[in-house]
Amino acid sequence: MTGPAPAPPGRPGPTGRARPLEVVTPGYGGGNLAGVLPSSLAVLGVPGAVDRLGLFAELPGVRRIAVLLVDGLGWYQIPTAAPYAPTLTGLTAAAGRPLTCGFPSTTPTSLVTLGTGTAPGTHGVLGFTLRIPGTDRVLNHIEWAADDPHPLRWQPVPTQLERARAAGVAVTAVSRPEFGGTGLTLAANRGGDYRGAAGVDAVAATMLAALTAGSGPTLVSGYHPDVDRHGHLSGVDSLPWRVAVTEVDALLARLVDGLPPDAALLVTADHGQLNVPAGHRFDLDTDPRLTDGVRVVAGEPRVRYLHVAPGAAADVTAAWSGVLGAAARVLSREEAVATGWFGPVPEEHRERIGDVVVVCNDTYAVLASRSEPPTVSRLVGFHGADTATEMTVPLLVVRG
Repeated sequence: MTGPAPAPPGRPGPTGRARPLEVVTPGYGGGNLAGVLPSSLAVLGVPGAVDRLGLFAELPGVRRIAVLLVDGLGWYQIPTAAPYAPTLTGLTAAAGRPLTCGFPSTTPTSLVTLGTGTAPGTHGVLGFTLRIPGTDRVLNHIEWAADDPHPLRWQPVPTQLERARAAGVAVTAVSRPEFGGTGLTLAANRGGDYRGAAGVDAVAATMLAALTAGSGPTLVSGYHPDVDRHGHLSGVDSLPWRVAVTEVDALLARLVDGLPPDAALLVTADHGQLNVPAGHRFDLDTDPRLTDGVRVVAGEPRVRYLHVAPGAAADVTAAWSGVLGAAARVLSREEAVATGWFGPVPEEHRERIGDVVVVCNDTYAVLASRSEPPTVSRLVGFHGADTATEMTVPLLVVRG
């Protein structure tokens, strides 16, 4: 690993106005991704739903809401996307505001935060991969079979889709066909009729068909993954990333054009993304100082959870702090929970967090070249940590 050490993180800045690599806090009490669906339900008249984002005043008379989550399209990526996305740019200027996602700033955590309307500590999906307590097994939430562990045990919080359906709202979830019935889908989106759709044309057509199918209150939740995928594989602002952004722009245009007069479209994301240069990559699997005393490694390259041998936590903390220096913050589980990153964490979820938590600063990452799939080490774009670039996502609100 080479390259200059980054400056220490600054104080948390106002959402959307912080410097790109400045640390921001999740803000669970206000403008956070967790408020999108509860606020939508309040607009639709669901009893007890709390309008945390002030949407009710913006959307009088709305009886149908479509919520589209574009994976990887952070607030700080929108200026980069602007030359290829005129619809996105116009909507952001006219009706856009920044929110924070939850921590870690990663897809499984954010999808369940959106779906349940709660902070990660409450719903328990506290990272991309997590050690299953009492075992040395690591659960990859993206590859989660529906019964291993069972979603209702691993994530027991009712979803906002379930709440909407119980109140008489017609509810549909639209995502890729292969995601239907997976553990992550059941954890985040149970309660809605699932409709598989691959590609922007199918997503647009399926969301609009569900939005206009009936005459009563309607909620449609949609998901599109390609901006994130190409950011990972080729980097933010690469040619494949630009093509993916162009396709998302066409998707937004179709949805806006097809909105009924009594409908609204909300567009958001699960996290932002940044490119990690070759000189800013540590590899824990090639440095014995980083493996000594560590039993299980979970999390992802920007946020590592280290489960250590009995009595080894202090030595592991000292070793990782010495090797990474200013490239990361190395905390105990208790210190990490006390930061408020996860919101309140009940006792039954605490052991899912590592004994030692490593959060990368600047554009650094900690790879595991032998114990994780080799494709991870070849990625260009990453996310997961608490920089403004990773944590800040858009909310675009469009009336029919």
